[in-house]
Amino acid sequence: MKEYKLAESEEKFAELIWQNEPIGSGALVKLCEKEMNWKKSTTYTVLKKLCEKSIFQNENAVVTSLITKDEYYAKQSICFVEDTFGGSLPKFITAFISGKKLSERQAEELKRLIDEHKEV
Repeated sequence: MKEYKLAESEEKFAELIWQNEPIGSGALVKLCEKEMNWKKSTTYTVLKKLCEKSIFQNENAVVTSLITKDEYYAKQSICFVEDTFGGSLPKFITAFISGKKLSERQAEELKRLIDEHKEV
């Protein structure tokens, strides 16, 4: 699986694109100046870096995503479980709910998700 680790500022930049895409690169520069106090050169440098990571593309001065926000965060979650819990989803869930009680609705939702994703 390709890794998409982003620095905090890159993630904020990505959020701006996901919220506004498709967006012209000139409009993106103005948005980043307003929201992040970035110069034009910073915007284009970070955009180029994220295009090289295959997260976004800049075609004909229009920036669009190659992966959705949900796909990005799903990949981040998988990497976290792999790196922190040796890929063990049960260990992750145990740590996550440690010391907490699940509501009946939460428990049913987890059961439903497990049933939907079970190997047959």
